[in-house]
Amino acid sequence: MLDITVTTSKGLDDLLLEEVSQLCDQRQISQRPGQVYFSGELSDVYQICLWSRLANRVLIKVAQGKIDNAEDLYQIVTEVEWAHHFALNNTFAVDFIGTNRTINNTQFGALKVKDAIVDQFTQRFGERPNVDKTRPDIRIQARARRENIEIYIDISGKSLHQRHYRQQTGKAPLKEHIACAMLIRSGWTKNHQLPLFDPMCGSGTIAIEAALMAGNIAPGVNRAAWGFDNWLKHDESLWLEAVEKAKSEAVTPKVSIFANDMDKRVLNHAKQNADAAGVYQWITFFNSDATKLQLDSAPGVIVSNPPYGERLSELTELLPVFQAWGEHLKMHFQGWHMSLLTANRDLLKQLKFVAKKDYGIMNGPIECVLVNYLLDEKNCQIREQQSINSDFANRLSKNLKSLSRWLKQQDTDCYRIYDADLPEYNAAIDRYADWLVVQEYAPPKDVPEQKARKRLHEILIALPSATGVPANNIVVKTRQQQKGSNQYNKVSERNVGLKVHENGAQFIVNLSDYLDTGLFLDHRITRQLIQQRSKNKDVLNLFAYTGSVSVHAGLGGARSVTTVDMSKTYIQWARENVQLNKLQGAFEFVQADCLTWLERHDQQYDLLFIDPPSFSNSKRMENTWDVQRDYLGLLANAKKCLRPGGEIVFSNNLRSFKLDQQAVGDLGFKIEDWTQKTLPEDFKRNPKIHHCWLLTDSGS
Repeated sequence: MLDITVTTSKGLDDLLLEEVSQLCDQRQISQRPGQVYFSGELSDVYQICLWSRLANRVLIKVAQGKIDNAEDLYQIVTEVEWAHHFALNNTFAVDFIGTNRTINNTQFGALKVKDAIVDQFTQRFGERPNVDKTRPDIRIQARARRENIEIYIDISGKSLHQRHYRQQTGKAPLKEHIACAMLIRSGWTKNHQLPLFDPMCGSGTIAIEAALMAGNIAPGVNRAAWGFDNWLKHDESLWLEAVEKAKSEAVTPKVSIFANDMDKRVLNHAKQNADAAGVYQWITFFNSDATKLQLDSAPGVIVSNPPYGERLSELTELLPVFQAWGEHLKMHFQGWHMSLLTANRDLLKQLKFVAKKDYGIMNGPIECVLVNYLLDEKNCQIREQQSINSDFANRLSKNLKSLSRWLKQQDTDCYRIYDADLPEYNAAIDRYADWLVVQEYAPPKDVPEQKARKRLHEILIALPSATGVPANNIVVKTRQQQKGSNQYNKVSERNVGLKVHENGAQFIVNLSDYLDTGLFLDHRITRQLIQQRSKNKDVLNLFAYTGSVSVHAGLGGARSVTTVDMSKTYIQWARENVQLNKLQGAFEFVQADCLTWLERHDQQYDLLFIDPPSFSNSKRMENTWDVQRDYLGLLANAKKCLRPGGEIVFSNNLRSFKLDQQAVGDLGFKIEDWTQKTLPEDFKRNPKIHHCWLLTDSGS
């Protein structure tokens, strides 16, 4: 008798136990999370390898024991007669699963097992087998659980969920054994005569696995390589007999299986996969929008793995899709059963169905839930769309009403409409023309992730109706404290770029690809004041970002404008902003470390705008920068570049920043606090959004 362990994904062990019991006619089977184990024959091993639709690996135990130290592990492995399992000329690899107080590093554990095997071969034959981690002839698995260690031969080789048919995949493909579990949980496997429909089929895994089930086709029958191919206890004749028997049991099913995807390229992948699996003729494929597709079919079972919205940018697009899909299902699929797999239960709530049953499933590293629905008459009632009545929606409505009068007096189409007014809805929301940017602040550690995600969903659901901005025009970002050069790094590739206007100026903004959009809205008044002071002056814009201050200085009639920033991207962006406003004259653009450049610079200016970051340790800078620690040195160097009677507008956004009035006065400046003066109406909830001072040369 062999000690056999069969593994699967967590959440499927009860299904696996039932499957193995039927395949091996076994009653004495035990289970642990993600695995079942029993004593059986080699024929049972082959039967599971051929027929299991739920297993990942089939393991045969060769040793076990308790370990108090690493030498115990070595000794347990040494007691196995490894030459009875594989030959000297075979390659092998060791996988170590789990840790305990003795072996707290899987690489160390695998190395210890490998050493014991190699040493045994060397002592007996004077030579050692080679290790091949990529394509070994024999794969050995060690599994640590508390103080126990178990050593196995991996009979399956590659995971059994990897069928032979997958030629191409779409994004985030569904694992084959998860698809089978979904079909079982949905109830469809009890009656293959019912129509089966996957409206968002991706690479076609659910439809293909359903066809294999209906055709009684063993999922492992055409697999080319196995973990037992070079195992010395493999019985080739017994295996071939099992294979031939499995082939003879295939049938031609009478099924109605429908698969749809709106992405034509991905749908072609699904068709190729179905053809490779030999089931193409049993599946009807559609290339359509799931929110509009209707089937000429009796009620059946919908089984699907719709997109989860893992990225925030996807979530804004998916919310209205799920709302529309729910309405479509109510109208055209009454009487159907439906099973949907998701990692985002809140997204499924947009369908407006009451769930019948749900099951937890791990899809790889992603914690998912399979939700079953019955689309009966009660569940398919279409109710009038109720107005969204939440604390957030009410606050947003109040904000928009209070801003409306102020907006009529403004010459801009970009402004803030919400700034974490309610602590539990911790986000800032800015409007740019017909777009919204939602910056979700990272929640405190004491706020559960699920709760924070639900609040974000409430925000995204409320915004379109409250603002009139369609969901597809909402960009979502998670904002955390940025250090070093992170502010310059891309966070997306969506390239949502548009032109906005502000007080006679036009700017190019990119709403999606960087943490910031290219325009700091809280400095709207500051830019106006710079414009009013620029006529016939030489202006220096230091830490210039995308050059918005340079544009306003040019519009104010500056004699010359010098724009300096460390980022090549932002310097080019500043050029484009100047060109957009058709500004002529002496504009100079310098890509350099602003601190070093200013220290070594010998020209003088009438007006300087200096808005440094709070902190930077960028490799492009000669030293680290801390605004509270280093600002006096910066202002001293700036003073050398200031003409007599000239002015510096100094700003930063470090909330805790303190200006040393005495020290700044000693540098030869008169000081005027502009912080309140430069705070726009739409930022007054956050009075520390920036600090700002006008520093005038006192002549001393």
